[in-house]
Amino acid sequence: MAQELGVDQARLGLWLWRLFVLPPASPEQLAADPVRRIGAWLGLQLAQRLAVPAHATPAIWLWRLLVLPADAPRPPWLPRWLSTCLRWPLDTFWRAIDAINYPLLDRGLQTLTPVLRPTNRYLRRALLLLAIAGAWLVISTPLSAGEQASLALILWLSALIASRMPSEHAPLLMIALSVVASTRYLWWRLTETMAVEGLVDHVCAWLLLCAEGYAWLILLLGFMQTAMPLRREPAPLPADPRDWPVVDVFIPSYNEPLRVVKPTVLAALGLDWPSDKLNVYILDDGRRSEFRDFAAEVGCGYIIRPDNFHAKAGNLNHALTKTNGELIAIFDCDHIPTRSFLQMAVGWFVQDKKCAMLQTPHHFFSPDPFERNLGTFREVPNEGELFYGVIQDGNDLWNATFFCGSCAVIRRGPLLEVGGIAVETVTEDAHTALKLHRLGYTTAYLNLPQAAGLATESLSGHIGQRIRWARGMAQIFRIDNPFLGRGLHWMQRVCYANAMLHFFYGIPRLIFLTAPLAYLFFEVHIIVAMTTTLALYVLPHVMVANLTNSRIQGEHRHSFWSEIYEAVLAWYIMRPTTLALLNPGLGKFNVTAKGGMIEQEYFDWTISKPYLWLLLLNMAGFALGVVRLFWWNSFEADTVLLNMIWTGVNLVILGATLGVAMEARQVRVAHRIRMRLDAVLRLGDGRTVHCHTDDFSEGGLGLTVPEGLDIAEQAPVDVALSRGDREFSFPARVVMHRGSRLGLRFERFTLQDDANLVQCTFGRADAWVRWAEHRAPDRPLAALAEILRFSAQGYRRFPRFLLEHLRQLRRQWQPQLRDHYHALLDRLFHA
Repeated sequence: MAQELGVDQARLGLWLWRLFVLPPASPEQLAADPVRRIGAWLGLQLAQRLAVPAHATPAIWLWRLLVLPADAPRPPWLPRWLSTCLRWPLDTFWRAIDAINYPLLDRGLQTLTPVLRPTNRYLRRALLLLAIAGAWLVISTPLSAGEQASLALILWLSALIASRMPSEHAPLLMIALSVVASTRYLWWRLTETMAVEGLVDHVCAWLLLCAEGYAWLILLLGFMQTAMPLRREPAPLPADPRDWPVVDVFIPSYNEPLRVVKPTVLAALGLDWPSDKLNVYILDDGRRSEFRDFAAEVGCGYIIRPDNFHAKAGNLNHALTKTNGELIAIFDCDHIPTRSFLQMAVGWFVQDKKCAMLQTPHHFFSPDPFERNLGTFREVPNEGELFYGVIQDGNDLWNATFFCGSCAVIRRGPLLEVGGIAVETVTEDAHTALKLHRLGYTTAYLNLPQAAGLATESLSGHIGQRIRWARGMAQIFRIDNPFLGRGLHWMQRVCYANAMLHFFYGIPRLIFLTAPLAYLFFEVHIIVAMTTTLALYVLPHVMVANLTNSRIQGEHRHSFWSEIYEAVLAWYIMRPTTLALLNPGLGKFNVTAKGGMIEQEYFDWTISKPYLWLLLLNMAGFALGVVRLFWWNSFEADTVLLNMIWTGVNLVILGATLGVAMEARQVRVAHRIRMRLDAVLRLGDGRTVHCHTDDFSEGGLGLTVPEGLDIAEQAPVDVALSRGDREFSFPARVVMHRGSRLGLRFERFTLQDDANLVQCTFGRADAWVRWAEHRAPDRPLAALAEILRFSAQGYRRFPRFLLEHLRQLRRQWQPQLRDHYHALLDRLFHA
């Protein structure tokens, strides 16, 4: 067949992959590749025979047949009775689940709540001890395989039913089920699977058990932290603005360009706050004349210092000595506040005199490297959403909200009392909050995006930022451990400890990515158990924990995505966290670059080296597993198969990391943001057109206009946008007109035009409230399909970058090799 198609075997294998797994190529790709034309034609014929859309593949059709509802298309060649038989078990199960009276269960749960949570503290403690004793009985009792299978089924069905209950108490029930399932698995691992032989086997077995113990601890602490998020609402301000406090706005900057800092300053100057009670300052650690001139032009303060000691923390502390406002609002120089920021945040300082800090989310209007390189921007929650969407709300319940360095307000008095912003670690923000809590002050979290900024542009920059966070948290854990010292209650200690211990996942994640290789390469047994028994214990642990996390985190973290984030970062945070524990003085503050561009798509070979080595090791292990399965270790085929499945899962995760390392182009200086705003277009001939925006940026607008509008490209126009009852007009030029889509580029902007545009777009009070409205909540099976698709894309695209890299290496080394060759000939000739 390869000869008939005129391709070699490797090309044929790639063609078969494209035919049976990937959708057909684009017309441009087909025109350039005759082999893909043949594959696309055969794929189309097969798709038509299977009665699925042309873009679907057999794998997609099987998914639709076995997973989607019964009204999914049935291929004409498949008898109805056979299709019904294939679907009947799944359909029957979901009909039974849907038939449950969930409102009745909810009422029953609400009725039991006062009984299970009595007001008498002694009775409450007795019930808690009784519940712990009952749970421990379930966790520690040895069971036969059949009994364990029954328990696993009960735990999973109970969690599944609870996950569909709307009650706010359902997550607590799911947490209890997950803790039981996970702790039972860990207890079984500790007591019944560690009878290994040999020193190497013992070392590998205990390393894996320690990694699993770490994962269990983080799971448990996370449940405690997020079980009951507070979801605080804004507090009202006094009716008379004269009673409002004076606020100093600090905007620290070091090496960022003025175009990044300018919108933040203009938005801060437009905050809805009495002008005599608002002071905006640029804290310029770069000491640049253009910043000084800009500050003078717009009328804001400008503060510099003679040195750069302690980086951002030192910059803020120096500004404290030059200002005197009661409250201090801090924004990173790329975080643009909305006009309502202070009115939403300051009320809690008036209501609670012990409140020392209020934090709002860090929201990003540009994609981070994961979102850009995988194409998931605004479709899949980004890495930080879990912290700002769930964890900080959980911290707020226990008065343990962390200061995150930006988009926050701090009361000057308590801040000076703890000596200003902490300088002992490189995560000065969280350490400052810890000091405030030790003195008995309260903090607050308002889960309402009131500012937005730029995400890191490149994967290397993203990893550098996370390295700093990880090192700083390890430093705090070492020098100011939340479990030690006075001033914190026990749940504050738990919240801080979980935030710090989370960054130690580097070593455990690497263990999970390499553990099956111990057997596949060296026949080292790290778990002594039957494969079926292992499945009966590990499946309820994984499935119930995943269901529970999906219920708690589903709006802000899709299932299985944590595996990708941790796999990408594990190698890089392992070393700084370990060194920080040994010597917390190591390391320095690094500024995260913002506002850059990526002019050409490329694969980051430097950053991806650890993934590539892990990928090669797992591929080699999987190949060796095939040999062991059929020849060397056929007597323990179940063990070989289990390790191969584990390695296959690792290969899926590592495939997705390849996709993250393929840097997509980012050539826009000003990011376009999708947002619908009413607009008025005024044409040069006097006509007025009412329309709306599709997107905006600092450089232009995308509009939807009535069909058939007669307007030429490059025509000058004015476009009017509103903020409240005020309307602002901006000069622009048409750069694109296709149907109802119109693209405008702003022209002849004054500084006042810049300020007005910021107020009409980034500074709107409702700018980011509906950011994720269209995004679907987490569905574990759909999230699994996402991960598989991104992994397949990573493997599909990687060969092209590899070939290009090999060509570059050849061009780089060819002259040197030629010179060495000629030098060798010369020596031989003269000899």
